[in-house]
Amino acid sequence: MLDDACRTAQQAADALGISVGQIAKSIIFRRKSDEVAVLVITSGDKRVDEKKVDALVGKTGRADADFVKARTGFTIGGVSPVGHVTPPVVLIDRELFRFEEIWAAAGHPHAVFQLRPHDLEKLTGAPVADVV
Repeated sequence: MLDDACRTAQQAADALGISVGQIAKSIIFRRKSDEVAVLVITSGDKRVDEKKVDALVGKTGRADADFVKARTGFTIGGVSPVGHVTPPVVLIDRELFRFEEIWAAAGHPHAVFQLRPHDLEKLTGAPVADVV
């Protein structure tokens, strides 16, 4: 548990004293064809390329706060990569594998947990892809 809420990757990295790239940020998109949540887990220092995501899962759009909360059970800023209310389609960005250890949100803006990228792959069963 962190003392302050960390709603951005940079805030979390600063609080933990680590590189922003070690933050596994969870980005939720809304797949247009069926309204399924698409979770992209990427390194905190990278920006997701929506065209690459669309090529892998179908056309997506932005997910608003209500959609994120309804599909995941988490509010934006605390979306965990695991434990969602409704299982999303998940993609793990290969850039996370630059690091031995990473940190991810644990369901609350004050909560994080540490793991290895390979652990994240095992926990989610998600493919590793180039999405930045």
